[in-house]
Amino acid sequence: MKQYVVDAFTDKVSHGNPAAICVVDAWPSEELMMAMTRENNLSETAFTVKEGEHYRLRWFTPGGEIDLCGHATLACAFVLLNFYETGMSRVTFQTMSGKLAVERRGDLYEIDFPAYDLATVPVTQEIIDAVGTPPVEVYLG
Repeated sequence: MKQYVVDAFTDKVSHGNPAAICVVDAWPSEELMMAMTRENNLSETAFTVKEGEHYRLRWFTPGGEIDLCGHATLACAFVLLNFYETGMSRVTFQTMSGKLAVERRGDLYEIDFPAYDLATVPVTQEIIDAVGTPPVEVYLG
């Protein structure tokens, strides 16, 4: 296993939004991925495994696995396209949020995010208390 720390959204070391990227041959246990995530103490640690022509990608916060993380996806694509798939300009990830593709365009990386279907949910007292006033509408997505 190799681990990288990538600062997304910047061209300066120790700026931007950091993410740890772990490139593995096979999935470690959930316990090990969570232990590494807590030790890294970054907002996200991503784990990726090559499966056929694509990579499977999972993101973890110190609180547990999450279903989508943009900056860690871009950071993972940076690692893969610069150190593993050097002849390619595009990498596709299979994730809990579906297929995500990242394309390198010169020094920049472009990601195509999935569109979420928003659903109207009732306004609760907890929402009113959190916002400080009754919202006109509330959506979950």
